[in-house]
Amino acid sequence: MYETLDTELQTLDALAKGSRQATEQVYRQHSKIVIGWIVQNGGEASDAEDVFQEAMVVLFEKAQAAEFRLTCKIGTYLFAVSKHLWYKKIKQNQRVSFNTEPEENIAYEEDITGHEERELHYEQLNWALDKLGEPCRSLLKAFYQSEKSMQQIAADFGYTNADNAKTQKYKCLNRLRKLFYKA
Repeated sequence: MYETLDTELQTLDALAKGSRQATEQVYRQHSKIVIGWIVQNGGEASDAEDVFQEAMVVLFEKAQAAEFRLTCKIGTYLFAVSKHLWYKKIKQNQRVSFNTEPEENIAYEEDITGHEERELHYEQLNWALDKLGEPCRSLLKAFYQSEKSMQQIAADFGYTNADNAKTQKYKCLNRLRKLFYKA
């Protein structure tokens, strides 16, 4: 898992630097899924390719922003952006219909809204983590992202035992909550 994450971060970094090889790799790995989904949902292949290109541009621009933190895999991000762009295009054109009932179209709009809300929460969380500072940021990431045990955290951060590390994690989490809900 960590190897994949490192590879994803390296790919994102290469995209930010304008690497043609990274761009082609991402395109090869993810375009067929997105294009297939759009075609399956009423789009033409040319529309699907345009939408995926737009999603790639969004990813490229985001990758260049220093504050951008990818909270999922590149493919997941591209698929979500592509879905959003496709739904937006459908709404604007009002010419493509899904093979679904109108109630299900409402569910798609709710999916988009839910995705946008999650993105906002992720941005707020990243902002709060940045404001939290060290060692709290690293401690919380070690516990929640790296899934380290309290014994490992105690050893890594120089706490006398796991209980002290747990107490510090609790304090850091409370500070993070205050920052997050203040934002």
